[in-house]
Amino acid sequence: MTSNSQEHIIGRQILPVIEQRLTEEAIILLQGPRSVGKSTVLRAVANKHKATIIDLDDPQTREAFNRDIESYLSMEGLILIDEYQKATELLSYIKAELNKGTVPGRYLLTGSVRNESLASGVETLTGRVHQMVIHPFTQREIEARTDNLLDLIFANPELLLSSSDSTTTRKTYEQRIFKGGFPLAYNRTTEISRRRWYADYISRTLGQDIQEISRIRQVNMLPKLLSRLASQSAQILNITSAAGTLGLESSTAENYVKLLESVFLIQRLPAWGTTLGARVSKSPKIHVVDSGLLVNLLKLSADKLQKRITSAMSEFGHVLETFVVGEIGREASLSDQVHLVGHWRTRDGDEIDYIVENIEGGILAFEVKASTTVSGKDFDAMRKLRSTLGVNFLGGYVLYLGKRSFNYEDRLHAVTLDQIWNI
Repeated sequence: MTSNSQEHIIGRQILPVIEQRLTEEAIILLQGPRSVGKSTVLRAVANKHKATIIDLDDPQTREAFNRDIESYLSMEGLILIDEYQKATELLSYIKAELNKGTVPGRYLLTGSVRNESLASGVETLTGRVHQMVIHPFTQREIEARTDNLLDLIFANPELLLSSSDSTTTRKTYEQRIFKGGFPLAYNRTTEISRRRWYADYISRTLGQDIQEISRIRQVNMLPKLLSRLASQSAQILNITSAAGTLGLESSTAENYVKLLESVFLIQRLPAWGTTLGARVSKSPKIHVVDSGLLVNLLKLSADKLQKRITSAMSEFGHVLETFVVGEIGREASLSDQVHLVGHWRTRDGDEIDYIVENIEGGILAFEVKASTTVSGKDFDAMRKLRSTLGVNFLGGYVLYLGKRSFNYEDRLHAVTLDQIWNI
């Protein structure tokens, strides 16, 4: 496993994608959770373009900027603005500048709040801004892999098969999952230290970031609701159930869930394949945005897993799925080949954890198992989907914690989990 010392710089796969899109887009909005590395990426872009960053998280800079926005926005070259949502009039001024004429690579903004969640009346530049999301580290980034996993698999659906046995132990898998991908948490050397960091992170996000976009009355309910939603991670989202346990109206809980999404704590994974038949579920799944964050919300520990506590083992299965969905989803967000992602579930009980559809209609299907063995039953849902899709079904993969990757039958493969960052 790659060193996690502070001196080790982990390269971000999103950087070359940003550089390429700056040649085509006038304004790019880079969004993502707080402390995910947006400012670090912005500094890398600034160094390459010899540009200055306007940091609106700094009160003095923000005050000076708000006094004379027009002058700042008329500067030559690429204009970089960190935490853009701190200046409520900014996007209106940018719109006025764009109305004078557009050239690629004019503005790169970063924000810790989803653009669409800004207060009513705030300009959002719909149709004129290219939005990108930066996620926590992927395991491929940690292992210094620079190419996109899904691009590789679409080019060769059997690429994940390996002739050599995996040497990754269950303990190593657990360590990777527990660390997660937030840079500041990843660089902590102990579980106790990481737990402290995550507690502070959640407290600040719920107590400050959400309050900046919505003055909600029942602030004390947010941590409780987040905890209830964490217990649903990798499962069908049930807001009514979460609301009922807290005595919240379902409509209020729905609004609070949207707020938690807006600050990138949770995300909905939509149902895929709803046009394939009436028996396909249309309900989304919910996932916490990072496995390390989820582990801490669930209060799951390595000690509980070592003692084989039943509830902990069950939770680990959901955490593992959230981990894999995060890894593959982050790759999907950077691939120009990917058209749709989602989960597939039918009323007959068939389910596939993650589906990726490319622009040509080709399908990759991923199922996650916390076991060290794979049986034919694990492929039942994939067989049905393969039969329905025909040649458009490119490959189905059961990702598991065993030692061997192998072809099980036509276009169905058992793959050791570490293959997604080792190839």
